[in-house]
Amino acid sequence: MLTIVAFACVSLVIFILKYVFGSSGPNPFEKDCREPLKVKVYDKKEKNKILKQGFVASKVPDNLDAVIIGSGVGGLGLAVLLAKVGKKVLVLEQHSRAGGCCHTFTEKGFEFDVGIHYIGDLLGDSPFRCMLDQMTNGQLQWEPLENPFDHVVLGSLENRRSYPIFSGSARYLEELKKRFPGEEKAIDEYLRLVKKTEFGTWLLVVLKLCPLPLAKFLIHTGLVKHLSFFFKMAPRSLRDVVNELTENKDLRAVFTYIFGTYGNKPKDASFAMHSLLITHYLNGAWYPKAGSSEIAYHMIPIIEKAGGAVLVRAPVNRILFNDAKEACGVSVLKGQEEVHIKAPMVISDAGIFNTYEKLLPKELQAMPEIQKQLSLVKHGEGGLNIFIGLNGTREELGLKANNYWIFTDNNFDELMERYLNDGREEASKKIPLLFVASPSAKDPSWEERSPGKSTLTLVSFAKYSWFEEWKDGKVTNRGPNYKELKQAFIDSALNVVMDVFPKITRDKIVYIDAGTPITNTHYIGAPKGEMYGVDHGIARFNPEFTATIRPQTPLKNLYLTGQDVFLCGFAGALGGALTCGSVILNRNLHLDSFLLAMKTKYINKKLKDE
Repeated sequence: MLTIVAFACVSLVIFILKYVFGSSGPNPFEKDCREPLKVKVYDKKEKNKILKQGFVASKVPDNLDAVIIGSGVGGLGLAVLLAKVGKKVLVLEQHSRAGGCCHTFTEKGFEFDVGIHYIGDLLGDSPFRCMLDQMTNGQLQWEPLENPFDHVVLGSLENRRSYPIFSGSARYLEELKKRFPGEEKAIDEYLRLVKKTEFGTWLLVVLKLCPLPLAKFLIHTGLVKHLSFFFKMAPRSLRDVVNELTENKDLRAVFTYIFGTYGNKPKDASFAMHSLLITHYLNGAWYPKAGSSEIAYHMIPIIEKAGGAVLVRAPVNRILFNDAKEACGVSVLKGQEEVHIKAPMVISDAGIFNTYEKLLPKELQAMPEIQKQLSLVKHGEGGLNIFIGLNGTREELGLKANNYWIFTDNNFDELMERYLNDGREEASKKIPLLFVASPSAKDPSWEERSPGKSTLTLVSFAKYSWFEEWKDGKVTNRGPNYKELKQAFIDSALNVVMDVFPKITRDKIVYIDAGTPITNTHYIGAPKGEMYGVDHGIARFNPEFTATIRPQTPLKNLYLTGQDVFLCGFAGALGGALTCGSVILNRNLHLDSFLLAMKTKYINKKLKDE
């Protein structure tokens, strides 16, 4: 009996290792593709020649290897990976410019980033930094934020407390212990749990890449929780774990403040998901020099070099299938006319809801396998973004390269429930959570590009239902009632900002406007205005969910990429691209990028020692 068990265990280990380390397809990370830095292009007209190439049928390349729906970083990133192994890929974007949440827009001379606020895990030769360098041929430059990079502000004006969040494990612990004497044990244990949980994410990748029967065996035998602490902690709420560590309510708030980066309040958030965000920023935070449009700007030429293209104003209205129910192309709606584009593979970065509910024929939507996947997911919370253009330099306005997370209370669960359960008029009067950052203060090229000006970006949550009645109106003119409600949210947020940043006054404001959940629907195709795609609550980190929502769909030649297939945010969407690319190329690209990073690190160390 023991021999049989031992044989079974060895066989299982071999199978897992095969899908962690096995490979057979071409490797986009085979060699270091970084090139010497080219001269920065700041001229918008020149950049738009890359970012705003409008769709016409004559621009569609012949003999495509794949079509990708959506130019978010999950779509562009995958297109780059495929291009690096010689694949000819067409990326189609419904908006007027490429980049998804990485795009920028300009109003009254102010450039605003819509989705990139700060990125972690870019220190030195980290695997994530190496991957981004390869996917932009080393042309994307990153500027570190200040240390502390985040400030957690709690309470009303009369009783406001501010807690700086420092990077570096030792400094992070040291500074928290200074501000919470007597809580040293809780602080140490919190970071220990965070690191141990994050270390187990390798199995999340394995469950998405290995054959489904093997994944189900690992799940149903309970082995996932023995092999990975990530899945052991996944069903535990952030609130429960933190509340066991300390009774100090402010410390609980500081442990949990970053829940806004994935969208679930502490009682609904998985500690496993939260641990990924804490470790992501543990060694610091960065911002792309010259703004987030640089990401798409440096990815698109790589796609084009392989014979592909990235075309905008190209709304895909349906995916095409042959008689065998195999995806064979897409239809792009130009006015009232459909343009059919054939390809042997269709990959969607449009999100699981858009893909399954809007782009499939009714008879395929009804397939039990499709319905099962839809039953596992729900929409994330809607987002509210406020963009402010200011007269004055960062020094004159007291702006720094950091972020402020401002909360009216230290009980985030109660605070969020009250806000989201209120009617829209009541909610608009007092926004209880506000992320505040200055993109212009983070970007060292800003003063050269826009002297004497500054920008602020404010982010919070908002319910889609508060604005839904105006969803069919013209995006630039939805009527006076919509404008009035939007202004109420703006005024509420502005009062908070002027309290925290006393040098910012109304007379300095040149431009201010807000994007609501229905704005998100229009510009980035988010069905319910969600910021992070599919909800990232505890259910999302059930191993069954992880194994079921994978790049392969129940329909042959149709794949999913981006944040819905992996995790939310910039890093999560790129993880989705790596995972989808792994399936298509039949090799573990997560491992390939890691190995190249280790090789690069070794070479750099050797050169330094010499």
